[in-house]
Amino acid sequence: MLITPDQVPIETGSSYPETFQSAVAGRIKQRLGNAAGLSNFGVNLTRLTPGSCSALRHWHSRQDEFIYILQGQATLITNEGEQDLTAGMAAGFPASVEDGHHLVNRSQADVLYLEVGDRTEEDCVRYPDNDLVATQTEQGWTFSHRDGARYP
Repeated sequence: MLITPDQVPIETGSSYPETFQSAVAGRIKQRLGNAAGLSNFGVNLTRLTPGSCSALRHWHSRQDEFIYILQGQATLITNEGEQDLTAGMAAGFPASVEDGHHLVNRSQADVLYLEVGDRTEEDCVRYPDNDLVATQTEQGWTFSHRDGARYP
């Protein structure tokens, strides 16, 4: 199916509990994979405005992730530290590897990148810097504290 970004809805905000939403306030996504009817993996065209993050630093139990920078300079933060990524650079994050990661836009210009991830069911996402765990259910993602107590 042929799609162009202007045909795909723009999404802002996050499904995170409210206390964590400000970190990704400048993230703008277009779900290209959904628009193309893909069911086995997702592809998002994502824009980070200056000062925003791709997500809270996290890792997935069952889903792989891949990013490819199209424009701008983003700082990739992982367990090993920080690395600047520019157009043409990519990074991959295999499922179940406990390497929390995210992108931060510390520049004065927007960053544009593709994020690709599989849709393996029963995924669990851990956020090493925050008291947050996301669990995939049939109804969508649910968020809890590390001790298992649910966020409202």
